[in-house]
Amino acid sequence: MTSTPPTTSDANALDIPDFPAPRSSACPFAPSPELRALTGYGPLTRVRSWGDSTPWAVTGHAEQKALLSDARLSVEFTRPGFPSPVDPAHAHAGSTDLSFVGMDDPEHARLRRMVSGAFTIKRVEAMRPRVQKMADDFIDAMLAGPKPVDLVQALALPIPSLVISEMLGVPYEDHEFFQINSKTIVSAIASPQERQAAHTNLATYLDDLVGRKLTEPGDDLLSSLCTQIESGELTRRQAATMGVLLLLGGHETTANMISLGTLLLLQHPEQLALIRDTDDPAVVRDAVEELLRYLSIVHLGRRRTALEDIEVAGHTIREGDGVILLGELANRDPAVFPEPDRLDLTRNARHHQAFGAGSHHCVGQPLARMELQVVYRTLFRRIPTLRAVDDLDATPFKYDAIIYGLHALPVTW
Repeated sequence: MTSTPPTTSDANALDIPDFPAPRSSACPFAPSPELRALTGYGPLTRVRSWGDSTPWAVTGHAEQKALLSDARLSVEFTRPGFPSPVDPAHAHAGSTDLSFVGMDDPEHARLRRMVSGAFTIKRVEAMRPRVQKMADDFIDAMLAGPKPVDLVQALALPIPSLVISEMLGVPYEDHEFFQINSKTIVSAIASPQERQAAHTNLATYLDDLVGRKLTEPGDDLLSSLCTQIESGELTRRQAATMGVLLLLGGHETTANMISLGTLLLLQHPEQLALIRDTDDPAVVRDAVEELLRYLSIVHLGRRRTALEDIEVAGHTIREGDGVILLGELANRDPAVFPEPDRLDLTRNARHHQAFGAGSHHCVGQPLARMELQVVYRTLFRRIPTLRAVDDLDATPFKYDAIIYGLHALPVTW
């Protein structure tokens, strides 16, 4: 990285070849020193990375919140200037039709409404007893089996996979198929061709499933989307790609939060005790929000292109400029979170941006929150002597993925 002062000039943009360099083995739970150094140049500055691209990197919490709600920024990755680590022709290889997440309003809002009703707080809370039973059943199996056990395969991955499978109407017995392909899609080292093939595999699978539900509907979200197909509001392809989005997003992020959050808490036994020893649901809710803030597992930033000039923090983002909103830095903004590098499960961290903000905030956040509350609370209450087998330096962190987490977490008790 250069020491050039922040500027609006492309020529003097900060040079970060491996941007966003999200984590380092020296401190695997926090943003890398290279990324953290961006905050020293103010809440936003130009960076040079990904070839000749010079997008704005936004690090400030207030600036990100404002921009994420600004309709003058577009999420459509095909627009000139959209920041991408690969050639624009392959910017989203394997995900070129990920439904509403890559669309601007009003089409984004129209499609999003077709699924958002399934993720309301009321509906999600009605699922809590079912998720609780899942957690107890998987923990029962852990306790009855040999030690050590990989927590990722025994608990962290199965629970959100089973939850989203039941919601969508996807047979859980196919979980290995969709987990393997999802892992490729979010890999930072897979080739565009490999990601494309993985997405095609999932899209074909979901399309076949939608076809079956058009003739034999069930009580699930995919069947609900089929009614939109029949009314002409949705195409079969759109329904299938929405299914890919929900299936991937519904298990990949939550699974990584479960395993990574568990390891982090094992490193902070005094904080872990707050979850393990409480009977107050509010304490667990606050703890989950702090873990979401502290870990901020979505990498590569939330990327946008300016549709017109925007004035922010004394700078002008010009029409056509790329913008990268770095949630992992916003969530460590000391102006909003005092002592941001300290894990404090009692702090009010609800205003973090782990799920984004504005009209494109994560549609599944109520479900993710509920699952995390159930799993953390149940795991540490049921297995109070849980401990990691390996030291941190031997733990396989997902430095090779855009959704951070753990490839494996051997534990015993």
